[in-house]
Amino acid sequence: MGRDMKPITRDDVTIVILAGGKGRRMQGEDKGLLAYRERPLIQHVIDAASRQCQRILINANRNQDQYQAFGYPVIADLVPDFPGPLAGFFSAMQAASTDYILTLPCDGPIIVDEYLASMLTALNAGDAEIIVAGDGQRMQPVHALIPVNLSDSLHQFLAEGERKIVLWYQRHRIAMVEFAEDSGFFTNINSLEDLAALA
Repeated sequence: MGRDMKPITRDDVTIVILAGGKGRRMQGEDKGLLAYRERPLIQHVIDAASRQCQRILINANRNQDQYQAFGYPVIADLVPDFPGPLAGFFSAMQAASTDYILTLPCDGPIIVDEYLASMLTALNAGDAEIIVAGDGQRMQPVHALIPVNLSDSLHQFLAEGERKIVLWYQRHRIAMVEFAEDSGFFTNINSLEDLAALA
């Protein structure tokens, strides 16, 4: 183990499901609530996440009553004007009672069962601050294991008007976990056409 401290375990993690976008490419529809195989997209994500971790937060800026009905705390962005996933990261860092958050988008209904375990293995094996998933070809930046003690760094980054996740990651020590064998894992639904094709 690359750390001098006790290993980080799933008890130290809160999974954050990101559903805070405006759905610009979805004609304004709230993606997490769209039906996929007769259930809301986010329900598929919750089902997979809850098999891996007991603590779940939902980051949503619209339809919060509907998201509350899924049985987990719902948090809105603390940064105004829908600035993107990093605002969800930051808000979750403030709300989480654990030392780490693990992020997932609400529009990716296919999640590998080893996601959290693999990310924790990488964290405990080295000295990286942030663990990011990859698909064998490129980084998948909205799939990450992030320590909440970087919230000040992220707040400063957002205050500078920055929005790109990868640029913030570059300020820190990162390691990647490749899920190249799990090609469906990073299938995300960005349009109504994508939803129809996947269904």
